[in-house]
Amino acid sequence: METSRAQQQQNQAESLVQNDDELEVDEAERQLEEEVRELEEGINQTAERILELRTTLPHQLKTTLASLLVAQRPVSYARSESQPGCSSDPLTSAVAGPSQRGAPLAEEVQKQAEKVQLLKQKISSIGSALPVVLNRRKECMARIDKLQPNKKTIHPAFKRKRTSG
Repeated sequence: METSRAQQQQNQAESLVQNDDELEVDEAERQLEEEVRELEEGINQTAERILELRTTLPHQLKTTLASLLVAQRPVSYARSESQPGCSSDPLTSAVAGPSQRGAPLAEEVQKQAEKVQLLKQKISSIGSALPVVLNRRKECMARIDKLQPNKKTIHPAFKRKRTSG
């Protein structure tokens, strides 16, 4: 009888261990399923974002390119498609009009357009050179900061004047 009781206890212990193992497996499966759900949600969000970008980016690129091209286009007040007197721009109508002042005015407008174009080119070149200048300034500041102060005396003319404030 004692052997059968011991055997029953052993069977119960084994079944408890199996139940614990099954619970651990179930918990691991639940965790994996939750992780898979989170990954699928992330993939779906990424897919939606890609779809959104595919629909909006071409239009944005088109408008940006168009505005850049318009900005680089030389200014011309006398357009070939405009009719005399139909334009709302006074300079265009004055250039296209049959007055005797039209020729000198057209030359002035052309000179102004050339000056504006030259000014735009200068501004563009200054703007493109700005990062180089800023990098050089940063490098010089770094070199100045790296200099160790000498124990020698510095002439007062080379010292910074302190402003009290």
